[in-house]
Amino acid sequence: MPGPVQSIERAAAILRLLARGSGRLGVGEIASSLELAKGTAHGILRTLQGVGFIEQDTATGKYQLGAALLHLGTSYLDVNELRSRAINWADALAARSGEAVRIGTPLDGKVLVVHHVFRPDDTLQTLDVGSLLPLHATAMGKVLLSYDADLATALRRSELEPFTRRTVVTGTGLARVLTGVREAGWADEIQEYIAGQASVAAPIRGHGGLVVGAIGIAGATERILDGKGHPDPRLVNYVRDAARAVSRDLGAARW
Repeated sequence: MPGPVQSIERAAAILRLLARGSGRLGVGEIASSLELAKGTAHGILRTLQGVGFIEQDTATGKYQLGAALLHLGTSYLDVNELRSRAINWADALAARSGEAVRIGTPLDGKVLVVHHVFRPDDTLQTLDVGSLLPLHATAMGKVLLSYDADLATALRRSELEPFTRRTVVTGTGLARVLTGVREAGWADEIQEYIAGQASVAAPIRGHGGLVVGAIGIAGATERILDGKGHPDPRLVNYVRDAARAVSRDLGAARW
């Protein structure tokens, strides 16, 4: 088994050092604190600065943590807060609906599943936490696209993968769908990702009403749909109630 990479260990040590105390240190101070040659410390600092993990003050020449690293940290905290606030409501939604519940956030043009509650029966199921789902072919993805104009614009300009014959694969078609989602306040997907499966999702909002994720149920079409081929209104209400409850816990105003 290969051992640790020394340069990465040193870079991590520099980041930890900058995270302590005043957070602003010169190259000499960093080299001395970590017992590194000044040239070695300077080379690592230049690399970290190049990727945005640290910044150098032009007046003093000292280094501090950069915006890119701080953004990564904030994203991690946001996802974990979302998951921790949503756990009880997701469990309740699974119990009320009898279906599997997922919570997702956008990541690299996909839906990252950050929490998954199994359908409350004895069937064999696979944990989906960490899975990446398509934005355009899932109810959660449509919710996230509907409230993120930049994300939706970028996706409409790309080639949309047809997972089934029902998948929306044109930019104009997707734009029309997203308009409907915003008007309704929830999204559905019927056999667009997996034949015989359907899903319903609603937005989770944080402070200021910003959509930070989506919560939804997914299951067999015969359980999700009513007799007319539409999502069962009872299940839609369950999903929307759960989304509102999580949003309130995250500090969103009533909506």
